Amino acid sequence: MISAVAEQYGIHPQTLRLYEREGLLAPSRSEGNTRLYTDEDLDRLEVILQLTRELGVNLAGVEIILNMREKMEAMQRQIEGFIHTLNNELRARAAARPADNNTLVPVININSIPARPETRRGPETKRKTR
Repeated sequence: MISAVAEQYGIHPQTLRLYEREGLLAPSRSEGNTRLYTDEDLDRLEVILQLTRELGVNLAGVEIILNMREKMEAMQRQIEGFIHTLNNELRARAAARPADNNTLVPVININSIPARPETRRGPETKRKTR
């Protein structure tokens, strides 16, 4: 209800109506057309009041700041989703990896590989140059 919210925040009901006309607040309405302010609406009102009262921002500036804030929150949600996806991928890769690290890269002793006679060169064999 507009009068209760106005009294709670020490502002005139016309101020709330102005914020609504300017698109800064958009409370839902009951069947009887009474404004219904959610916790999100009240949080937004507190930001508006802080910007206008404490920082002296005009309503056009408040609108810009609120829009930027919404975009930043959306980007933050995207980043958190990306991090969640990456963490899931890392967990899946770690789970798919064998537990024994020796099975990942087998160790081969080069001396155990038989050499073909035509490619084997020792210190006594020298390459002929022309």
